[in-house]
Amino acid sequence: MDKIRVMLVEDHVLMREGTRKLLEQEEDLCVVAQAGDGEEAIRLVATHRPDVILMDIALPRLNGLEATRQIKAADYKSAILVLSAYDDDEYVLAFLEAGAAGYLLKSVSAHELIQAIRTVHAGESVLHPTITRRVLAHLSGQNTAKPPEPATTCLTERELEVLQLAACGLTNREIGNQLSISARTVQVHLSNVFGKLQVGSRTEAVLYAVQQGWLSLQDLC
Repeated sequence: MDKIRVMLVEDHVLMREGTRKLLEQEEDLCVVAQAGDGEEAIRLVATHRPDVILMDIALPRLNGLEATRQIKAADYKSAILVLSAYDDDEYVLAFLEAGAAGYLLKSVSAHELIQAIRTVHAGESVLHPTITRRVLAHLSGQNTAKPPEPATTCLTERELEVLQLAACGLTNREIGNQLSISARTVQVHLSNVFGKLQVGSRTEAVLYAVQQGWLSLQDLC
């Protein structure tokens, strides 16, 4: 079984080492690199190409948000999962717009963190649906001055259906049950969506679709 390759970006050594020991107890997880600041994170991701990056916000030399922007701009395929002490909308929104696949608070349990790593590696979001709606409401509110033009999308009708249900926080299996298709077929549709939109996660795809006017808050659960 191929292990999920994880990189830890955290300036507190004790927490970083504790997280590494926690993750390496799991048979499917492997910590391939550890960084204590944002600049080191950018260097290490180029060398190790992790599947998932666990990213803190408050980092010396280069903060987690700017490190996330630079990593995503370099088109690395790593999914970035933010682990933060801050739950302000501005932080959540900024990281999602920068390309993060998920956002967790440091109050999560060990089990929740491990499952979140597996989830973002599978291309799914770990945001709670209510947080997602707050972010989408913010984005939608940026263009309320005039009615949106009719949306033209490069996605097929089925791909848009899958993306809409993904935005509601449904798992691949739940989406498949609603559309009477297999979870594997759902994953294929999502992979096609990611490829067409040149994004790496559900969250990025949903945000892009809302910004383009392909989805609105009325379309979501």
